[in-house]
Amino acid sequence: MDAPVAPNAMLSQPLSTPTKAIWESKTLTAGIVLGLVIIFAVGYIRSPWRKLPPSPRRLPIFGNALQLRDKYWLLSKDCKERFGEVMYLDGAGQPVVVCNSLKSAFELLERRSSNYSDRPRFIMGQEIINGGLLFSLTKHEDRWRRMRRAAHESLTKRVVQTYQPVQTKEATILISSLLTPSTNLKQDGHFKRLAASTIMSIVYDYPTIMSDHDDALEKVEKYNDRLSHAVTMGSYFVDIFPWMIYIPARFAKWKREGLQTFAEASEMFVGLLNRVKVDLANGGNRPSFCASLVQHPDRGSLSELEMSFLAGTLYSAGAETTATTLLWWMLAMIAFPEVQRRAQAEIDVVVGRDRLPTFADAPRLPYLGAVIKEILRWRPTLPLGVPHAATEEDWYEGMYIPKGAVCIPNLWHCNHDRAVFGEDADEFRPERHLDEHGESLPGPVETYQAGHVGFGFGRRICVGKHLATDSLFIDTARVLWATKLERARDENGKEVPLDIETIVDAGVVYRPVPYECVVKPRFAEVESILAEERERFGI
Repeated sequence: MDAPVAPNAMLSQPLSTPTKAIWESKTLTAGIVLGLVIIFAVGYIRSPWRKLPPSPRRLPIFGNALQLRDKYWLLSKDCKERFGEVMYLDGAGQPVVVCNSLKSAFELLERRSSNYSDRPRFIMGQEIINGGLLFSLTKHEDRWRRMRRAAHESLTKRVVQTYQPVQTKEATILISSLLTPSTNLKQDGHFKRLAASTIMSIVYDYPTIMSDHDDALEKVEKYNDRLSHAVTMGSYFVDIFPWMIYIPARFAKWKREGLQTFAEASEMFVGLLNRVKVDLANGGNRPSFCASLVQHPDRGSLSELEMSFLAGTLYSAGAETTATTLLWWMLAMIAFPEVQRRAQAEIDVVVGRDRLPTFADAPRLPYLGAVIKEILRWRPTLPLGVPHAATEEDWYEGMYIPKGAVCIPNLWHCNHDRAVFGEDADEFRPERHLDEHGESLPGPVETYQAGHVGFGFGRRICVGKHLATDSLFIDTARVLWATKLERARDENGKEVPLDIETIVDAGVVYRPVPYECVVKPRFAEVESILAEERERFGI
């Protein structure tokens, strides 16, 4: 009989080969798992993605994409109060950063413009409908640089002064249309015609448009409607799921329609450019944006198609925004009649009542200039601007901004920033742009001293800003000189209430709620002086 073996003796004996293999395997597995846990833990702790800006709750897969389709909440006070001056959104995998303060927008988009001058992909609105040629949406590449140079040199402050006779003529026509027997303005038809005719004349030397039934105008408006829909976030799934671009056109109706729009737009814009070329060849010498492009081909070295779409961009960007700004302006004039009266009193002192205002009067009309600045600040027509994109990753006050992030300048919050414009930033108060002597004050540095950021930031700032402000000056000056703007009244003679708070999303721009306005001559001589001015312009 064998002697019993003590337990310690059993432990001291070597393990059998199978038992030893199992033991070593478990030890190795545990070590690998522990190592991976440590690696992932360290990576998580060090990951910059843990330091993204504040963000609302996200849905699986879609993130905040559905919230981005309804943009009104981004303009609310609650949005800025909850998420701060910089917020983060997940657009179904696409990082989106929203700048809710003037400080953050200026720091990123202006001071760091080398990193934020790109555009995000607009697959439907840019790549398909415009063949990548729409200047305002072009990526920060060679084509954009060439287009920007050509546009900038053709729209300097000195050059745009050559278009002032056109703008003055169109402002005269506007007064005549407002003072027609039917004095109730219910729609934006007057301003829409004015803006379209002015831009078409400046860009293409196109004859004055006197109605909404001009063939070229109708084609351009049709294109603008399609473009506005295409660039609205969420309109097409291809912008959320980019792989859809590879679907053959025969299987995708949206793609066929987009390509058809591009073909029609190309034919239209090239045709308008060729019309200018023919006029120049026949000895024409009247200034226009297209004539400047054709006569100076070294500016950007653009192809015919690039010239055509650059000119089309200027029209597309300028016509609707100008008309909408004038709609907000007229609403302010009837909502705040004391502002209208003060502006008219200033015009009476400087201009008198025996002639209409001209551009030469602008330096002596500081209050009117303040009214225009305040309209552009108080009600920006593009309250969320045009998105930028980050070329490289970045940091802002401890918050991480990923490479390729879409950067939205919330112009609404920038223009209503209490840290810059005071506690009354939500109020319409032109006096904020004047000193104690009633003279013009330079705006904050963050607004490029303009008193607002309605034209955007950095290298992507609107190249047509001088043209736009000139049009707004002469249009508002002449309307205020000639007319008295009043609220409409109901059948009982009571003033119809005005809604100055609600804004209506009209695709690319934001408009006021439709309203009525009564337009009357300010004094007896208006009609005769206006008739002389029309005769001078041959209208």
